[in-house]
Amino acid sequence: MTQASHLTLHYRIALADGTEVISTFGASPATLRLGSGQLAQTLERCLVGLDEGSKQAFDLAAEDAFGAHNPGLLQRIARKAFPTGAELSRDRLIEFEAPDGSGYAGLVLELDDTAALIDFNHPLAGKSIRFEVEIIGVL
Repeated sequence: MTQASHLTLHYRIALADGTEVISTFGASPATLRLGSGQLAQTLERCLVGLDEGSKQAFDLAAEDAFGAHNPGLLQRIARKAFPTGAELSRDRLIEFEAPDGSGYAGLVLELDDTAALIDFNHPLAGKSIRFEVEIIGVL
């Protein structure tokens, strides 16, 4: 398989302690094109060179998976900066729009009467993971 391959696969991402985050095993497999951004680049690199029928597990340190947790991506945002009627609650994922129109998400960590503390890190940043794959087909 090369960096531009289309593939169909089952995959599972679990935390180092075995807590499953996402899995397609037991459901429909995923179909994606490597290099398209559908899967994190660090996970795509694990797939390059695998053949159809391959089953593999990769144990990745946080830095090799979704990166270290960056405290600089925590921001306190005034409640009045959110749209009227926005549902703010602790542990809620909020979608934001960048000036270029693209979207990004942040997790509400804290909430008080005047502001919300939002974490813009990837939810798995700072966490070691196990990435398991079964390659069903490669085009």
